Amino acid sequence: MADAHAKHHDYHLVDLSPWPILGAMGAFALALGAVYGMHGGGYVWMLPGLGLVLYTMFMWWRDVRNEANRGDHTRVVQIHHRYGMILFIASEVMFFVAWFWAYFDVALFPNDAHQFLRAEATGGVWPPASIATFDPWHLPLLNTLILLTSGTTVTWAHHAIIEGDRNGAKQALWITVALGVLFSLLQAYEYSHAAFDFSGNIYGATFFMATGFHGFHVIVGTIMLFVCLMRLYKGDFTPQQHFGFEAAAWYWHFVDVVWLFLFAAIYVWGYGGPVAGAH
Repeated sequence: MADAHAKHHDYHLVDLSPWPILGAMGAFALALGAVYGMHGGGYVWMLPGLGLVLYTMFMWWRDVRNEANRGDHTRVVQIHHRYGMILFIASEVMFFVAWFWAYFDVALFPNDAHQFLRAEATGGVWPPASIATFDPWHLPLLNTLILLTSGTTVTWAHHAIIEGDRNGAKQALWITVALGVLFSLLQAYEYSHAAFDFSGNIYGATFFMATGFHGFHVIVGTIMLFVCLMRLYKGDFTPQQHFGFEAAAWYWHFVDVVWLFLFAAIYVWGYGGPVAGAH
């Protein structure tokens, strides 16, 4: 009788879980709160929905971690997880394509005769003559070096896990997390010294949307890697079972690559020169 209920396949049939429906309810409440706030009702009404979403994320990922630790994530399941992470990163690529599209559309055609409001806003040149852009060879270059270095340290951590060197993986992850935090702090410092605002000009809107969303992804990636670091201290991850870390590392490399495109397109190619601006 016991053999009739034995598992004879490599797939993971998940247990009943409340998190999908609770997550949907939280997302709906969060959206309602945002709409209410946009109509002058105050964004405080977003907090219940946000709290439920964050709670669902924590509990759901806790369950996934427990499933991995008890051996439910077989090689077949891990392959499917990899496919899912690849598709997620592909969707993130298309998300950033939208911001690059908006930037290049106005940067390449600032004086488009069919876009007279754009020509009026930019003065027919890019970057607009009234905008003092950041010098790419100062703080932006430093942030580029920081992210590139963090890409090497997270790869170091990956190889250390594969080789069973837990102490080396911990050291590498501590460095990676510290570099991620440093990048975010330097970007906040850069934003505080910007000679242009988000609103009122098309350059500020495209600049802050593209680099700001990238900064948000850096914060998310830093949190993911810190969670992986804590899991290392709890004894998780083996040379054979470490997809949670691998997914975070893939995400971090994606963040690195996006920044290289941002640095080249917005900071270097879009540099207006040291005398640009009306300030």
